[in-house]
Amino acid sequence: MSTQVQRTRNGVPQAMLTKEGDKAFFVIFVSAFVVLLAMALVAQTLGLHWRSWLPGAEGVKSVTGGVKAAVYSFMSHLQ
Repeated sequence: MSTQVQRTRNGVPQAMLTKEGDKAFFVIFVSAFVVLLAMALVAQTLGLHWRSWLPGAEGVKSVTGGVKAAVYSFMSHLQ
């Protein structure tokens, strides 16, 4: 008896990938990005060291790059 291996994308089985799932991922990603970007911009304006607050953003130089790294770290914990 042979078992057929399903192809995956980012660790998610192919059967779970749907247009609704892609749309939900996009909505969560954009929402988290906007919230973390607002937090980073306020902290940057106040002169605070915000990169240590966000996981994955410690070594990134730009604000958007740091926020993007933090959102990807956050999204990886949702599975």
